[in-house]
Amino acid sequence: MHPHRSRTRPALLAGALALATVAAVGLGFTRPGPADAATTLKALADAKGRDIGVAIDPNRLNESAYRQLADAEFNLVVAENAMKWDATEPNRRQFTFTQGDAVASYAAAGGKRLYGHTLVWHSQLPGWVSGLSATELRQAMLDHIAGVAGHYRGKVVAWDVVNEAFADGGSGGRRDSVFQQRLGDGWIEEAFRAARAADPAAKLCINDYSTDGVNAKSTAIYNLVRDFKARGVPIDCVGFQAHLIVGQVPGDLQSNLQRFADLGVDVRITELDIRMPTPPSAANLATQAADYRKVVTACLAVTRCAGVTTWGITDRYSWIPDVFPGQGAALIWDENYAPKPAYQAVAEALGGGVTPTPTTPTPTPSTPPPGDGCTVTYVPNTWNTGFTAEVRVRNDGATAVNGWTVGFTFGAGQRITNAWNATVTQSGSQVSARNASWNGTVPAGGTLSFGFQGTHGGSNPTPTGFTLNGSTCRTG
Repeated sequence: MHPHRSRTRPALLAGALALATVAAVGLGFTRPGPADAATTLKALADAKGRDIGVAIDPNRLNESAYRQLADAEFNLVVAENAMKWDATEPNRRQFTFTQGDAVASYAAAGGKRLYGHTLVWHSQLPGWVSGLSATELRQAMLDHIAGVAGHYRGKVVAWDVVNEAFADGGSGGRRDSVFQQRLGDGWIEEAFRAARAADPAAKLCINDYSTDGVNAKSTAIYNLVRDFKARGVPIDCVGFQAHLIVGQVPGDLQSNLQRFADLGVDVRITELDIRMPTPPSAANLATQAADYRKVVTACLAVTRCAGVTTWGITDRYSWIPDVFPGQGAALIWDENYAPKPAYQAVAEALGGGVTPTPTTPTPTPSTPPPGDGCTVTYVPNTWNTGFTAEVRVRNDGATAVNGWTVGFTFGAGQRITNAWNATVTQSGSQVSARNASWNGTVPAGGTLSFGFQGTHGGSNPTPTGFTLNGSTCRTG
């Protein structure tokens, strides 16, 4: 897991994912009605004694569609960010567990297993950590493990004790993190021993990315696990993040999982998503579905593979586009919570040919104040002198909109360079966006969305004066 996981703003996928939905229909995958509880992913995974997990943000559990899918489709949950070091110990020895406890409470209330992520990671560290001496850093690491794992003692089935400790590239060496620099090679063993003392019943895992096939990095972790097992260092499982690219599932994934299992540890697919260029094509959606099937099938073929966890529910909130511009559509529900072909593939892999009925949530739109015909949400992503933005406009009227034009005004000389999901023109500070040929109808309570890329001169304030077909919109 890269530093991307700290991002919480919605991913800018509107145009891509609208096309993804169209493409899915073209592949013969239709949006179904309410789920039959006997044929959800959760039910299928339960029947096989495996985990089907998901990373969640507790702040989104109030969103009805998000909550419905989390409730119905998964039997394990992991906190996307809420149990990391910066979230749980922002100041030394001052712990806060509000967000992590929200995830734990949600899991307990729904009868779901809780996976702990993560105790020691070089990223998302509060600033005070990097200023410590070696002696202070070692004590701070041990205190942090005791504080966090101790707080959740008995509630977590497994912990990612150490995350991303090995370097990228072909060397197979250790990552040059603050822990490696100041504590040397022994810090990983110290972390695992401390975690065992803090939460004796939890399984203890090491987790990393780009280790899905047999390569220098995965072999370095293999050698560490083999050494730990030989010397009695507590380690119970290995996590394979599986942030994959469409069409590039390693052919030796299963054999790689098996070689770790043969060491006497469990293995898990911990952070699965499979990205593609956006907007997605029907061909890439079909390949993505086949790729998801391959990953789940590989896990099921290894007796000690505990299960598969996807890194998020919906493309709406995926981290991918913020980190890999032009890439996205990586999860199994699209931005509008419609199941994609990948959902069917995962379900069939879990069910041995049984075709399930996917959960399709029915969001309840909020009621706008009288007189408001539309509500705009503007989501920018700014860097240096460039930016991208997503514009979502909800039709708060009583009737459908057939053909739309959205207008707004820039306030700091921003210029749009390209757009998707709409035809966008700009005259001075005034911008006009017209629907594409396929997305002109917006039902009452429905939402249109489009995005664009642009430049700015150092200031990028939110535009003003949003209108839908000439009617003033409120912002929300």
